[in-house]
Amino acid sequence: MTDESLRLLREGELAIEGRLLSASNATFVGRLSLDGAESACVYKPVRGERPLWDFPDGTLAGRERAAYLLSEASGAGLVPPTMLRDGPFGDGMCQLWIEEDTDRMLVDVVPEGKIPPGWRHILDAEDHRRRAVSLVHAEHDALRRMVVLDAIMNNADRKGGHVLVDHDGRVYGVDHGVSFHEEPKLRTVLWGWAGERLPESCVEVVRRVRRWLDSADADELGELLTKAEIDALHERAAAILRSDEFPLPRSDWRAIPWPAF
Repeated sequence: MTDESLRLLREGELAIEGRLLSASNATFVGRLSLDGAESACVYKPVRGERPLWDFPDGTLAGRERAAYLLSEASGAGLVPPTMLRDGPFGDGMCQLWIEEDTDRMLVDVVPEGKIPPGWRHILDAEDHRRRAVSLVHAEHDALRRMVVLDAIMNNADRKGGHVLVDHDGRVYGVDHGVSFHEEPKLRTVLWGWAGERLPESCVEVVRRVRRWLDSADADELGELLTKAEIDALHERAAAILRSDEFPLPRSDWRAIPWPAF
C-alpha cells in the first residue's frame, strides 16, 4: 500500500480543493488521481512558506520529506507517506491526508487534576475562559515511539493537534517543517515519560535509525538537509542510546509549543 501511495503522491494529478486557513504556512487540501486511484492530500508549496528567523527560507517542505524517511527507516511508521513534487503553485510537499477519528484523541485538556486513568499529566494552566485545566496525553506505545523520533529529529513544534489517530486506530504525527535544526530546539506536549528509561521497543527504533543513517539508503537526506544538520542528527541518535532515557526539557528553552494545539 505504501508503494502505491507514494506513486500516487509522485505521479497523480493534483487538484486543489481548499486551503487550511489556520496553518502558519500556505497549506492546501487537494485530491490526487491516477489510474482510477484517488486520495485526499495536503500540499504545501515552497513559495507559500513564511520566513523563519532560525530556519533557512524554502526548506520546510524538505524537512517534511526527511521526517517521513526517518520514520520509515525506524520502523515506527508514524508519518504519513510524503513526497516532494510539482503542483499548481510550484514545488512543494505532498502528503496523504489522514482522516482523523476525533473520538480517539491522544492529547487533551481536562479539568485541573482530573487525570484520566492511563494518561500522563504534563502541566497545569488556565484555558481561554480562565478555568483551571491540565494538559495530558495518553499512555500509548505509539506516542512513546513518537517522543523518541521527535527527539532524534529535533522537532520544535509537536503540538497536540499534530498527533492524529485514524479510524483504524493508527497513530500519525504531522507538521514536521520545523525539525532537524542543528541546534537543540525540542518543543513538545509529549513530556509524560521525561527522564524514564526507554523500553526496548524505543531502543530498537533508535538502533534502526542509526543503521539507516550509516547506509546508502539515507543519501537522500543530503538533498533535504545541510551537512551540519545531518551531523547533528547522527549525534542526537547516539546521545539517546547513551542516555537510555526519554529526553528531559531544557531549563533554557521553552519546552512546550504555543499554542499547545
